[in-house]
Amino acid sequence: MANTTKKGKTSRRLDKNRLTLRKGETQREDGTYDFRWTSADGKRHSIYAATLQELREKEEEIIRDKQDGIKTEIRRTTVNDVFELWCDLKRGLKHNTFTNYKYMYNMFVRPSFGKLRIASVKKSDVKRFYNTLADEKILTIATIDNIHTVLHQVFDLAVDDNYIRINPTDHMLKELKQSHNFETEKRKALTVAEQKLFIDFLQNHPQYHHWYPVFAVMLGTGMRVGEIVGLRWCDIDLEQGIIGVNHTLVYYNHGDGKGCSFSINTPKTKAGERTIPMLDFVKEAFLMEKKYQEETGLHCKATVDCYTDFIFINRFGDVQHQGTLNKAIRRIIRDCNDEVLLRGEADPVLLPKFSCHSLRHTFTTRLCESGVNVKVIQDVLGHADISTTMDIYVDVTKDMKQKEFNVLGEYFGKITV
Repeated sequence: MANTTKKGKTSRRLDKNRLTLRKGETQREDGTYDFRWTSADGKRHSIYAATLQELREKEEEIIRDKQDGIKTEIRRTTVNDVFELWCDLKRGLKHNTFTNYKYMYNMFVRPSFGKLRIASVKKSDVKRFYNTLADEKILTIATIDNIHTVLHQVFDLAVDDNYIRINPTDHMLKELKQSHNFETEKRKALTVAEQKLFIDFLQNHPQYHHWYPVFAVMLGTGMRVGEIVGLRWCDIDLEQGIIGVNHTLVYYNHGDGKGCSFSINTPKTKAGERTIPMLDFVKEAFLMEKKYQEETGLHCKATVDCYTDFIFINRFGDVQHQGTLNKAIRRIIRDCNDEVLLRGEADPVLLPKFSCHSLRHTFTTRLCESGVNVKVIQDVLGHADISTTMDIYVDVTKDMKQKEFNVLGEYFGKITV
């Protein structure tokens, strides 16, 4: 609505309440308001509000955005849009890691949270979404952590490109862990007695004897399971007693519509490339595997990304699968414990539930218990960050200290009675 004034004076535009409207402001027939402006790229934009006061609050936000360099003209951009940009720009990730990130995003983020306009996402929206993942989707904290890793990078990109001022996912995972009392379950190593029981069972039972070499090498090197199953005969030097670790065998969905398959990856970090000295029983395990394959006429038939002649193969000559190894461990635990319980011992040692990765942790624990230098442990395990090694070292030494003080307590109890 416009007001005509005397000749020579600027006319004012008024709303139905006789309030002066600013440039770009308009009152509609239904009483609501809109504000229109042209961005630097020449495009026209509009915002709407029920009252003039609400409209001007939005205008002030637009002015602040413009002063701060925030792109007010892309308010319709969604989280999904920025995720696609992140996918186009992201470099430095292993193919299987990147594929897993995209799978997680498409499965849990894209259909709901991903449709939100990125400029309007608040911390409360992120918190509500994470609560949904934990309480309704019943996802583990490890899975939510992966989702958070992607979302945090996506919102960081939005901040860097001036879509938004702050990253609303900052500290949200920490808050989720605190509110749900999530604690990352620490991997438990086998005790010395449990380790001995496991090894003795493999060595003394023909049904499981063929599994001894691969599990012995895991226990004696601390190598990751992907590094173990990816080992080739040319990667080890039996005369010098050295293992060269320079690649890993991974099994994942490549996203090409053909399902899961094996691939060769280089280590994630430079620290992953390393040499590991062979302990005597590890060298014996390699020789045992070699002899077993010669006697049974077994040889490697698999070729993965031009890599072949793998050491640990299945009865068909194909590479070993981590899932198969973990299933074998579960059967070994079952049969070993059944045998122990049949003996009727008063306080028997039984095998706990564990996996291939537990054997890596067991090796690390034995190193710590033996007093091996932390830097040596870091190098052998291929940890890029010393803090990863220190976390394990501190846990082990804490347990050792407690056991020593328990013994001390018993001693003091005897001499003070």
